[in-house]
Amino acid sequence: MDVKEEDILGPELARHWYYVSKGRALLSFLRHVRGVSLLDVGAGSGIFSRQLLDAGVCARATCVDPAYEEERTESHNGREIVFVRQVDRPAQELVVMMDVLEHVDDDVGLLRHYSENLPADGWVLISVPAFQFLWSGHDIFLEHRRRYTKRQIEDVVSRAGLTVVRSRYFFGFLFPAAAAIRLYAAWRLKRQGPAPKSDLRKVPALLNRALILLQNVERATLFRFNIFAGLTIFCLARRK
Repeated sequence: MDVKEEDILGPELARHWYYVSKGRALLSFLRHVRGVSLLDVGAGSGIFSRQLLDAGVCARATCVDPAYEEERTESHNGREIVFVRQVDRPAQELVVMMDVLEHVDDDVGLLRHYSENLPADGWVLISVPAFQFLWSGHDIFLEHRRRYTKRQIEDVVSRAGLTVVRSRYFFGFLFPAAAAIRLYAAWRLKRQGPAPKSDLRKVPALLNRALILLQNVERATLFRFNIFAGLTIFCLARRK
């Protein structure tokens, strides 16, 4: 999660359709995992850690993000969340990296650092933005280095010493409209290039509920089979 998006949405972050839908997709990928210790890399506000704690996926959580101004410990519904700037030798049973790898030059090295001490029965869950042809001012604003295909993120996972369990595209229902908008914008701005600007917006409550419902339908139908197209890729991996 990017701290810049937290600044845009403020207190509406936890109710925003994008984070609600992405969190539910995350939970569906981890439906068989329960009671583990969690390391949430690039955690920002810790929204996904809180969702995992509420669902019983993890019993405690460590959020690591170099953007934190101070390190602290909080309690969420009786469970501990620790916020730290760095972790030297992480050894949690579940590592979550939600929209992190696209921010660094050495994505393989970063993934290996946070997974090399993973227990034999541990898990790594990754999400990244999909398809380089969707590159826009949104990526520039968030300081992305790249976007991925399913095959590319699987290759990164493999080179980091992990085995892919499954990977799927998400936000597939929104893909045609989003692709058309971004390709049209790229055509219009091909001479000067896109301006750094986030696509994330606060939306009216009715539209917010409608978008959550749409993604609920996708999650129950297309998501489990979608190896073709979407705006985001989820990848679940284990140690080799």
